[in-house]
Amino acid sequence: MRIILYTGKGGVGKTSVAASTAVQSAAQGLKTLVVSTDPAHSLGDSLDRQLSSEPIEIEKNLWAQEIDTIHEVEKGWGKIQQYMTTLLTSKAVKDITTEELTVFPGMEDLLSLLRILQYYKEKTFDVVIIDCAPTGETLALLSFPDIFRWWMEKLFPIKKKMLKVARPVIGPLTGIPMPSDSVMDELDNVYYQLDEMRQIIADRETTSIRIVVNPEKMVIKEAQRSFTYLNIYDFNVDGIVVNRVIPDSVTDPYFKAWKDAHARYKEMIHDSFSPLPIYYAPLFDQEVVGIDMLKRMGKEMFSDNDNPIEIKTNLRTQQVVKDGAEYIFSIYLPFTEKKDLSLNQKFDELIIKVGNVKRIITLPRTLQSLTVKGAEFVEETLKIRFGG
Repeated sequence: MRIILYTGKGGVGKTSVAASTAVQSAAQGLKTLVVSTDPAHSLGDSLDRQLSSEPIEIEKNLWAQEIDTIHEVEKGWGKIQQYMTTLLTSKAVKDITTEELTVFPGMEDLLSLLRILQYYKEKTFDVVIIDCAPTGETLALLSFPDIFRWWMEKLFPIKKKMLKVARPVIGPLTGIPMPSDSVMDELDNVYYQLDEMRQIIADRETTSIRIVVNPEKMVIKEAQRSFTYLNIYDFNVDGIVVNRVIPDSVTDPYFKAWKDAHARYKEMIHDSFSPLPIYYAPLFDQEVVGIDMLKRMGKEMFSDNDNPIEIKTNLRTQQVVKDGAEYIFSIYLPFTEKKDLSLNQKFDELIIKVGNVKRIITLPRTLQSLTVKGAEFVEETLKIRFGG
């Protein structure tokens, strides 16, 4: 199965780009699902169809879905939902529904990933195209398995053992119900599923991310930061889509300043993201709503001989090379300044921070017994030297 995620700053047209790609994919005879993980869904508006929390067939080979957090909780989180409801109602929390009790911040990210994993395992579709929430939420979505994995490996075994000892004492004394073994086992199962999904997202032959931009300075700057953060996690960004470019056919003098700005920013996009493939969608003469307009948009973005589903590029952003008796771990971090970088090693973990984004990397076995001997940032690449 092929998975494509579209991300970008809010309002750049991710939904239209994702939906038009899905329409093009379905036209090739591939069973295609376009799914929205954005809590503020607009996929149904783009397709001009009423969607639901389950896939709905739009036309031949094309399905669409808007993930509903409450529906997903009720469907797959029975024991955890029941425990959380019991826990909070035991302390006289009133005027809150069961659904409100069990939908936490970040829950959309978790449930979206688990649903996509389900499709991957069942081989329900040939292609899944994900219309992500704006950039910040997308980074949270993609990093969720990594963060959850760290928490489960470092803290979960300890907490699980403590609960076995404390449960018979704390429950009767405080009146607060402790999670049962079945609740903890369900949480454990979620961990293994997320770890599976982490491997799928990291598989460069299966999953790629495409960044949607408009030819505007603020949008391009955010796209540059996104590209850097995605490289920290070694995700495969295989294309940039520039949306709402004023066509050359528009000659009205009113748009001259805008056309000049677009030309300037198109050059900036090319210089920033080359050699990534860059695709262009014009500012249409009407809003992009409905299948016909989405087909029109897809044809503008992808030429007849350009397969919109294939992986456009597979540039490695992280690598380890041997240098004499030492090893060099390199991470490509474009649009980054040295002053924004920080680096720390704790046992078998490498902690890298770029601006406000931090990633804890579990070192490969080759490096786990070694220590950081030094680091340098040259030609937009962080090079970390390990030795004995």
